[in-house]
Amino acid sequence: MTEHRLPTVLVFGEEPPVPLPRLVDRARVRVCDERTLPELLPTADVLLVWDFGSDAARAAWPGGGRRPGWVHTASVGVDRVLCPELVTSPTLLTNARGVFEQPIAEYVAGLMLALAKDFPGSWEAQRRRHWRHRETQRVAGTRAVVVGAGPIGRAISATLGALGVAVTLVGRRARPDEGVRGAAELGELLPAADWVVCAAPLTEETRGMFDRAAFARMRPTARFVNVGRGPLVDQDELVAALVERRIAGAALDVFVQEPLAADDPLWDVPGLLVSPHMSGDTVGWRDELARQFQDNYDRWVTGRPLFNVVDKRLGYVPVE
Repeated sequence: MTEHRLPTVLVFGEEPPVPLPRLVDRARVRVCDERTLPELLPTADVLLVWDFGSDAARAAWPGGGRRPGWVHTASVGVDRVLCPELVTSPTLLTNARGVFEQPIAEYVAGLMLALAKDFPGSWEAQRRRHWRHRETQRVAGTRAVVVGAGPIGRAISATLGALGVAVTLVGRRARPDEGVRGAAELGELLPAADWVVCAAPLTEETRGMFDRAAFARMRPTARFVNVGRGPLVDQDELVAALVERRIAGAALDVFVQEPLAADDPLWDVPGLLVSPHMSGDTVGWRDELARQFQDNYDRWVTGRPLFNVVDKRLGYVPVE
């Protein structure tokens, strides 16, 4: 195959460099940034959205010219890529399901242990050289509601179960044979939960689902964790619930605006743990993402069905 007939793989996001050794002599790989993406998009057969924290691909897609037949985003969430024109197009969209599930589950377990055992209080006391003995809470025997019944939610459920936590999974619709409750039942489940973990995809149905009414249903001793997407939560209402001590604590790894500005008041909210969207990022994660894309590329060039195909109208890969 001559070079000009090689498929063009356009990689959006050049930092850090994407290792794609298996595409050598099998694709023409071009790298672009937010400035050059609109110009180069019509030349691409495949678009790899490596910088999944940017809205540039979603913004560029409605422009004129040819569009790639396949878009892959190196993330589980696809809300930063989807736009109406992509949804209605014949372009296949795939995501990084399978890379982040267990790391996120471990991170959630770590956050819950940190809150129950008051690790932030211990670190603060150590900083002040203050010997302050106190009692902490057990995690075993508590109850958690995990919102999001996809692979991430299921991994969280399994990991928390190993700690002795009783978990109720909540999905878009009820699946009694799988032990999944429907989103319509969330309101009645919240009052009994010690922990509420949000790991749902961001869709029009889930946007703002944790609002004033949701926090009002939680018990005063409950704690809230969000590792899904920032806009799933009304941050002002969460802050109010924490400041007024209507819930006991919270941990956020995702935010409406990222990165969180240095002067954002969220940094100083009592009872809130803040982390910079890192719950799924473990050592070697970029290499794993690259391997996953190259595995799917092998399928694409040979005409085999791709894995992790997103239902663009739903906004996620349907549970099999």
